[in-house]
Amino acid sequence: MDFDIGQALAEVAEAVRSYPKAAMFELAERGYATPFQQLVACVISIRTRDEASLPLCLRLFARAATPGAIAALPVAEIDALISPATFHTRKAAQIRAIAEGVVADHGGELPCDETVMRAFAGVGVKCANLALGIGCGRAKISVDIHVHRIVNRWGYVQTATPEQTTVALEATLPRRHWVEINALLVPFGKHVCTGVAPKCSTCPVRAMCPRIGVTSHR
Repeated sequence: MDFDIGQALAEVAEAVRSYPKAAMFELAERGYATPFQQLVACVISIRTRDEASLPLCLRLFARAATPGAIAALPVAEIDALISPATFHTRKAAQIRAIAEGVVADHGGELPCDETVMRAFAGVGVKCANLALGIGCGRAKISVDIHVHRIVNRWGYVQTATPEQTTVALEATLPRRHWVEINALLVPFGKHVCTGVAPKCSTCPVRAMCPRIGVTSHR
């Protein structure tokens, strides 16, 4: 029987209401929803937990929230503002370069253009798609470790890497779910469908889930 992804996501949506939102979506709700802000926030979040990256993004944006304002900051100040994000010194230089590039080449406003976004150092498909999805309202799929793990565990795709999962989902997932799948599966993956010993006994999708790759659960 085919996996009913629409039903699964509806069940997940209800289950995650009480959990903190994924950082990028929380930032958007707090007013930091421009493509530039979303791209910068995603760069900060790389290999950094949402619980750490969200307050760091808020701290940076409280000091400077536009390309012009961030381009005017010394790299050392950006570094201090986003520390202790993983690789914060490298990310500070990348963020400053993104801001300078947007000011110099795009009149201070980052266009909703994947090619432009991915031309910046530190920006891959995940961050570009998040910025396009949240900041530009485009139908884009952003796959992190949680999305990758869960859709494979469900048997909805059979892939080895998040990059492969992105391609597979683009071919199979209805477009209406493209942006929300990240918003839903990130908190679901953190609190229910965890990487180790997922909470299958209380999972709202347990009746549908084949538990592919699960060796132990709670």
